[in-house]
Amino acid sequence: MKEKEIKKNLRHWRQIIKKYQHPNTRKAVIQLINTFLPFIGIWILMYFSLDWHYGITLVLAVVNALFLVRIFIIQHDCGHHSFLKSHKWNNLVGLTSSIFSSIPFESWAYVHNVHHGHNGQLEHRGLGDIGYLTSEEYTKLPGWRKLWYRFYRNPVMTFLIIPFLYLTIDNRFPFHLNGKKKISWAQLQNNVIIVAVYIGLALLIGWKQFLMIHVPIVFVFIVIAFWFFYVQHQHEENYKQWKGNWDFLMASICGSTYYKLPGLFQWFSGSIGFHHIHHLSSRIPNYNLGRCASDNPILNKYVTVVNFQESLKYLSHRLWDEKNQRMITLKQFKEQKNYKRTSEIRNLNSEKVLSESQ
Repeated sequence: MKEKEIKKNLRHWRQIIKKYQHPNTRKAVIQLINTFLPFIGIWILMYFSLDWHYGITLVLAVVNALFLVRIFIIQHDCGHHSFLKSHKWNNLVGLTSSIFSSIPFESWAYVHNVHHGHNGQLEHRGLGDIGYLTSEEYTKLPGWRKLWYRFYRNPVMTFLIIPFLYLTIDNRFPFHLNGKKKISWAQLQNNVIIVAVYIGLALLIGWKQFLMIHVPIVFVFIVIAFWFFYVQHQHEENYKQWKGNWDFLMASICGSTYYKLPGLFQWFSGSIGFHHIHHLSSRIPNYNLGRCASDNPILNKYVTVVNFQESLKYLSHRLWDEKNQRMITLKQFKEQKNYKRTSEIRNLNSEKVLSESQ
C-alpha cells in the first residue's frame, strides 16, 4: 500500500528535480575557494604545530578531516559530472581532489556510478555500501562463516579496520573494475600522481613530519566517509529487492536516508545527508540539494529522517530480513528463530493431541 502511495504522489519526480540539475559556476568556484584554501592553511598550521605539541596537531587533523570530507564531496560530484558545466573541468577538479583524498578519481567514480544504478538490488551488494547478508543466507552458513560474518560486521572492523584496508588496498588495485582496462589504467596513473605528490611533500618537509600530519587527516576522513555511507543505506525500514522486483524510485526514497545534521556539519558534508534526493538524481550538484529538499517537501515525506543520535542504533544492524523488509540485529534474528521453533513445536503438539483424540 505504501509503495502505491509513493509512486502515485511522486509520479512527477523527474519534473520536480529537473531545474536543480544545472551546475552553477559561481557557486562551484566559491565552494572550491572556501574548501581548498582552509584545508591548505590548516595543513600548513599543522606543520608548525609539530614544534608545539602533537596533541594540537591531532586536534587540527580532525578539523581538517572535515574539510577533506568536503573536498571529497567535490570529487564525488565531479565523478557524476554535476559540479561544473564542463566535462573537462569536472575531470580536472576531480583529479586534483583525489590527490588530497588519496582516492583515485575515475576508478572510484566508475564504481560509485554502478552503485547508483543498482542501489538496493540484492545482487549488487557492497558497492557504495557495507556488505551484508540476508537472514536466510546467514542461517545457511556453517558455524565458522557465521563467526567471521559477526567479526566483519563488528563496529571496530567496519569503521576502523575495513576503511584502512579500503584506502590502502582496494583503491590501489582494480578489484572492482570488472576488467575495464581503460579505468584500471586511469587508476594506476592516478595512484602514481598521488604517490609522486606525497613523495615531493615528504622530501620538502621530512617523511616523519609528512606522515604525522597527513595520515591522521586521511584516516579520520575515511572513517567519517564510511559512517555516512553506512547510515545512508543500513537503516531499519529500508528497501532492498532482487533485481526482478526492484524499482528505482522506491530504492531512492526508501533505500536511502535523509541524514538530518546541524547546519555546520551539513556544510562540511556537502549536504550529502539529502541522500534520497541525490539518488533520485546524481546530476544535482551538492550545493543544490538543500534547496531542492526545502522547495519540495513531498520529496521528504516518505524518506527515513534520522539525526546523529538516532543513527547510532544502526551500529547493531547486521542482517536484512526479507520477510519483514527491514534491517535487524542478531538478537532479533535469534528471537525470530526461537519464536519459529516454539511455533513449530506447538503445532506438532496440537497435531499429536488431535490425532490421539481421534
